[in-house]
Amino acid sequence: MQDTINHHIEIYTDGSCHTQICIGAWASIILVDGNKINLSGVVENTTHNRMEILAVIKALDYVVSNFEHSNEIKIVSDSQYVVGLLDRQTKFISSNYKTKAGNDIRNKDLVLQLFNHTDVMKIKFVKIKAHQKPTDVVNYNNEVDKICRSLVRGNLNN
Repeated sequence: MQDTINHHIEIYTDGSCHTQICIGAWASIILVDGNKINLSGVVENTTHNRMEILAVIKALDYVVSNFEHSNEIKIVSDSQYVVGLLDRQTKFISSNYKTKAGNDIRNKDLVLQLFNHTDVMKIKFVKIKAHQKPTDVVNYNNEVDKICRSLVRGNLNN
């Protein structure tokens, strides 16, 4: 049966990486009409920024596969890198995703995947302050941060 409901979707994402041994983790919490879906993963030979953007891509991949219709997708991230990518899309396209030195921009593969989603979906990015103190209000940004850090710590000795 085809999903024809217009869903309200809010996504919280984070990524983390142990810089010395390059083990990273990403996490996403997807709120669909009030229901919570957790996604996460661990990646070797990676960077912090790759994990930040991968968290967004994995969440959007999930939404595309499971919720074809949505009124709006709001992505909340503490990553200035991720939130700022859309503002630089025109510049990236005009430079063919190259730096002034003629090299590919960092994380070109993931940036292109993200733009493939943003080109066909109505997505609003919201920058949130990282590592906020706990309050009575549920803070999904803190939750995805804890998931990422826990996954990285849990995979240091593997």
